[in-house]
Amino acid sequence: MSLRDKHFLNRRREFLGGISTAAIAAFAGLQPGQAHAATYNFAHGVASGDPLADRLVIWTRITAVGDAAPRVYWEVSTDPGFSRVVRSGLQPTNASRDFTVKVDVAGLQAGTLHYYRFLCGGRYSPIGRGRTLPVGDVSQVKLAVFSCANYPAGMFHAYAQAARMNDLDAALHLGDFIYEYDRNGYASANAAALGREVLPANECLSLADYRLRYAQYRSDPDLQAISAALPLIAIWDDHEVADNAYAGGATNHTEATEGPFATRQAAALRAYHEWLPTRLPDPSAPMLIYRSFDWGTLLSLHMLETRLIARNKQLEYSSFIDAQGVNGAALDAAANAADREILGATQMNWLKGQMAASQATWQVVGQQVRMAETRIPASIALGQISFAGYEALQARADAGQPLSRAERYILAQPWVPTNLDAWDGYGADRAKLLNAAADLDRNLVVLAGDTHNAWANELSDAQGRAVGIEFATPGVSSPGMEASRPTDTPEQMEQWLLANCPGLRYAEASHRGFMVITATPGSCKAEWYFVSTVESRDYQTWRGGSWQTQPGTSQRRLAPA
Repeated sequence: MSLRDKHFLNRRREFLGGISTAAIAAFAGLQPGQAHAATYNFAHGVASGDPLADRLVIWTRITAVGDAAPRVYWEVSTDPGFSRVVRSGLQPTNASRDFTVKVDVAGLQAGTLHYYRFLCGGRYSPIGRGRTLPVGDVSQVKLAVFSCANYPAGMFHAYAQAARMNDLDAALHLGDFIYEYDRNGYASANAAALGREVLPANECLSLADYRLRYAQYRSDPDLQAISAALPLIAIWDDHEVADNAYAGGATNHTEATEGPFATRQAAALRAYHEWLPTRLPDPSAPMLIYRSFDWGTLLSLHMLETRLIARNKQLEYSSFIDAQGVNGAALDAAANAADREILGATQMNWLKGQMAASQATWQVVGQQVRMAETRIPASIALGQISFAGYEALQARADAGQPLSRAERYILAQPWVPTNLDAWDGYGADRAKLLNAAADLDRNLVVLAGDTHNAWANELSDAQGRAVGIEFATPGVSSPGMEASRPTDTPEQMEQWLLANCPGLRYAEASHRGFMVITATPGSCKAEWYFVSTVESRDYQTWRGGSWQTQPGTSQRRLAPA
């Protein structure tokens, strides 16, 4: 142990109560007589999360093997030199929790930047920082928003860029923190060349699989940078478990060959809570992750769970095809059925209660999938024609030019919900949420991820009332519409959607990045930041669109900022 470490331990003798040499060794994560054989380190960095006015969760992981059971010292200070330590303690860890260390540090000062670190095996961790939530009047809140970080698809430059900003209060992650696919899975074509093939090589099914995948993701230096720089408030989407998950199953799960979905889900959620700095409202119920955070009287953030608790299985276009094509009326009736849920009654009532009780100017809902109603012709949705091709065909029809039978069939198809995995497939729950916000006269701002692209929408209820707005963040690395619809250019898709989707005000369909939300008493603004590539360490970054809304019943519209 170095002289620096011995001095550190001596400064903590009051806490340790006059410890012996053997106790010092145990405190440092060693067994007596092994002080020079320490192998513990902090290969996965540090993180903080779920800040409250008086609390902050701090996290790290000890690299250890076998039946080791180190005790890890932690301390929280109000200065980076740790001369003003306000809280400290010992936290044991072992293989049963994958050697992760998570401490919910209480008794902190509100609205204060805190620094934290860990000590184990004579080694310090990197220093992390996190600000507790303020109380009372607050002039500004600034949040970075992320979604869809796919390790084999490319670099996490979005995390690195946000970590360099010095005016952010917290980071929000709206899901797909990891992806569960095997080495030949989604967006892995260039993984070998990038040196980013997934571990394990197989699809994640067991607890060991998910733990190893999280370990690989957290080895990424850019993820470590953002984790140390800002407290994280996270919610999962589907890929933390399996693609297109719903209550009781997933598209990417076959029970006959992969075992009970409940077993897989339990393993996935256990690993999630081990590897992320989350605070559970009820530790015995790991699915109940919906929770709220208040930045004084300025902003209340309500994080929702839309995947595993209540979501009905997704509808499929193929179930509504008859001799005339897609039966749009039947599809709409199914998507808007009264018993079709994405939140469930318990969570919906909780959200209504939180919004009703909050005195904050802005009611921000953090969740996974797009809420705005978006409809496109069924022929485009089914890939029968491109956006540009449909527009050209419609122009010919409008000009009175003759069309073939196949062309008339394409134009005769109904307009259908764009994404049945999003709120478009769960219309009744969407209506309940929007009606609640309107009836309560709250300034609603919905945040979304999932699509890998950037969007800004105005939200209206069935009566046409302007209820709120929605800002959607692009993916950190997962490819977007430029990859899923290569027959159109991104510009063609953006222009068509902006011209044909009521309420859509901004679309960016070709770049990865992140979003920054800035709330003040007079406005709530979204700015999108993009990177030129995720497949090279050489890249450029720029600020894309910037849109804002103002508070007040008559102001819930979007305008360029």
